[in-house]
Amino acid sequence: MIPTKEMSPHVPISVGEIVDNVLEAANIGITIVHLHARDPETGLPTCRAALYADIISGIRKYDKDLVICVSLSGRSSSEFAERAEPLTLDGDLKPDMGSLTLSSVNFNKQASMNSPDMIHSLAREMHDRNIMPELEAFDVGMINYARYLEKKELLTPPHYFNLILGNIACAQADLLHAGIMIRDLPPDSFWSIGGIGDHQLMMNSVAVAAGGGVRVGLEDNIWFDPKRSRLATNLELIHRIHRIIETNEREVMKPQELRRLMKLEGGQGSYGRK
Repeated sequence: MIPTKEMSPHVPISVGEIVDNVLEAANIGITIVHLHARDPETGLPTCRAALYADIISGIRKYDKDLVICVSLSGRSSSEFAERAEPLTLDGDLKPDMGSLTLSSVNFNKQASMNSPDMIHSLAREMHDRNIMPELEAFDVGMINYARYLEKKELLTPPHYFNLILGNIACAQADLLHAGIMIRDLPPDSFWSIGGIGDHQLMMNSVAVAAGGGVRVGLEDNIWFDPKRSRLATNLELIHRIHRIIETNEREVMKPQELRRLMKLEGGQGSYGRK
C-alpha cells in the first residue's frame, strides 16, 4: 500500500511487474500471495476488479495452484462497493481469499479505517461468495473481534491469520506479544507472522522457529538489512527466508497442502472456499 518507485525501484507497480514478481517467487517456493493492484497512471493502490483480473489471469496462466489473496484495504477507500469490487471476480479469476483487517489501525502517518459495519459487510460478502478471509490482526483485541465474528456466523473455521507486529500503535515486535496473540487464536486457526519495517526479519525468524507461516515482502519493509544500507527485492527476502527454513530443518508448504488444510478448492480451475 505504501512503497512507491520513488522509495524503491524494486517495488512492482504495473501488472506485468507484479505478475513476473509473483511467478519468480513461486519458482523459489511460496504458498500464498497477497496482491495489491496499482493504478497504471498514478501508481497508487486501487480496488478495480479489472486490474486484479489482469494480475490473476497472468499468474494463473502459468501457476494454477498458488493460493491468491486480494487486498481489500481501508487505507485508500472508505466505500464498501469499491473495496469489495475484487470479490466480484469469478471462474478462473476468482480469488481464493480477501484480506480483512479486524479493526481500524493508526500507522505512522496514515490510518486504515475499518468500521464494525465495514468489517461485517466484507466478511458477509466473502461468506456469500465462498471466498476465505485473510484475517489481519495487529493486536490481541483484533483476535478477540474475530472470535466475536465467529459467534455471529460471519466467520467459519478453519481460519487464516496474518499476525503483524511492530506497528507503532499496535502489538510490538517481541516474543511476549507474539505468544499472546498465538495463544488467543480461535480453534482451527492457521497463522503467519509479519513484522513492520526493521522488525520483519526478527519476526519472520520467530515464525519459522515457532512452526508457523511467514509473511514477508516489500509491503512491510523495503530494506534488506536493519542498518538500511541497501534496498531489498521481494525475491531476496524470500531467498533469505528459505535459508532460515533450511537451518530450522523445515520445508515450505506446497499450495495444494494449504488448500487441503484450509478447505479451499483444489486449484486447476477451481478457486475459493469449498
